[in-house]
Amino acid sequence: MGNEFFSPGEQRAVKVNELFARIAPRYDLINDLQSLGLHRRWKHRVVAAAAPQSGARALDVCCGTGDLAFALAAGGTEVVGLDFNAPMLAVAAQRRSAAGVNAPQFIEGDAMRLPFPDAHFDIVTVGYGLRNLASWETGLSEMVRVAKPGARLLVLDFGKPDNALWRSVYFSYLRLFVPLLGLLACRNASAYAYILESLQHYPAQRGVEGRMHELGLVQVRVENFIGGAMSINYGVKAK
Repeated sequence: MGNEFFSPGEQRAVKVNELFARIAPRYDLINDLQSLGLHRRWKHRVVAAAAPQSGARALDVCCGTGDLAFALAAGGTEVVGLDFNAPMLAVAAQRRSAAGVNAPQFIEGDAMRLPFPDAHFDIVTVGYGLRNLASWETGLSEMVRVAKPGARLLVLDFGKPDNALWRSVYFSYLRLFVPLLGLLACRNASAYAYILESLQHYPAQRGVEGRMHELGLVQVRVENFIGGAMSINYGVKAK
């Protein structure tokens, strides 16, 4: 039996929206628990590679509660965070009210139809979002479209370790332990069992790397963490 929140077809967006609406109040807590706080270090690596500067424009796609958007804005960059899930954006808006003068702007929108002109941003990021789209290829193409020549694009997400034994151990962790955390923290095991279900239908870092090459990005590289269980894909739009 498949996960109640995963649908490979036209209902994908509806299911994912329902999932994040349910977990939004506890989303940040579960992230800390399931990663032992390491997700903050990985996001720091994304921001370091993005190299935000004062006066630059950045877009964080599938921004959720805003972690990457706030970190990018801390360097003086003008940041827009986009997500299609209203409850997650509500949490981001609450955080924004306590932020400084350079707080990000948060808007509701579709990652596969970004409401921005071509060649608009110096930095485009997505954290734990590309995997959730009905077409991750379309989402990545849209990220490239709105990026300026020379812009940096970064994708942070769960990965698929190249080592078969470690991949089996890691998938067992996602299958058994992470849903238990979901059950204890937000009374919903299925919401976090979804991570493994979605990852099994996603080509992860190697697929994203290949697609970046196909889209003409340069300086393409992959940074793996925990043996490839987590990864950052990096590329630059050719000038």
